[in-house]
Amino acid sequence: MRSKDFLSIEQLDPEELSALIAEGRALKAAPLSRNTLLAGQSVALLFQKPSLRTRVSFEVAASQLGAQCLYLSPQEVGLGEREDVADVARVLSRYVNCIVARTFFHQDIEALARHASVPVINGLSDQSHPCQILGDLLTIEEHFGRVRGLTVTFVGDGNNVARSLVEAAPRAGFSLRIACPPGYEPDPRAVAAAIRLDPESVSVGHDAVLAATNADVLYTDVWFSMGQEAERDQRAAVFPPYRLNEDLVRRAHPDTIVMHCLPAHRGEEITDEVMESPASVVFDQAENRLHAQKALLAHLLEHRSGSGHLER
Repeated sequence: MRSKDFLSIEQLDPEELSALIAEGRALKAAPLSRNTLLAGQSVALLFQKPSLRTRVSFEVAASQLGAQCLYLSPQEVGLGEREDVADVARVLSRYVNCIVARTFFHQDIEALARHASVPVINGLSDQSHPCQILGDLLTIEEHFGRVRGLTVTFVGDGNNVARSLVEAAPRAGFSLRIACPPGYEPDPRAVAAAIRLDPESVSVGHDAVLAATNADVLYTDVWFSMGQEAERDQRAAVFPPYRLNEDLVRRAHPDTIVMHCLPAHRGEEITDEVMESPASVVFDQAENRLHAQKALLAHLLEHRSGSGHLER
């Protein structure tokens, strides 16, 4: 990895991405095989947003590698409000070996990484959700034996998860179709960058049925995220044609799998029937966050000792 940090999928080359997924699968097969790898190290979870999967998966991942986790709530830190982001980064670098940040604004993640002397991991921002995609790719590979050559369809809002899928497509070798309402497309700069790497990697349109036809993977996410509650009524009026329902599943490949990064608003972006269907791998996805993030922590921290100093 070219940087000490993991802020987005786009910073990985195809070999690095593949190696992280392979290591995640190996750690899943033997969960305690490296239980002293990070002994004596500490990981700070610096969260502005509440979390179930990100917090628990990182805490368990660190524990299973021999490290300890410290959870820092919004009230305790007041990132960018009570205390300057740069100062938080520099203070935490004196105490811990890694910072996992879950923020409202991607610029805060970037500022943390710029001023911290220890690795910073993007646990979620408004721009991207790279740790989710690591777990997703592990899940797809588990079910198909490969990721390369598959067709993944994402229906719904072109949000942070969609953007990270866009970044992953040319690097992992799958074809990504995105279907969303007009005006809710993913960042065009990310799409253009992916297409420069592989012209066949990403397509964006507005027809959910067309996008779902013969897809190997059907993926959706909530129609509005934390911080977008004021847009709920507006979004509820335009997103129903992009609901992941049984009709879309029937249009896909017979062996398709259904994915959702959770939390799910059942009856909105996905129906109960699809969520609970044999095609659903939603809870495999949630579990695989743990294994993929263990691989990430191991990769970033194995050759570091102390807070902020590379091992010599």
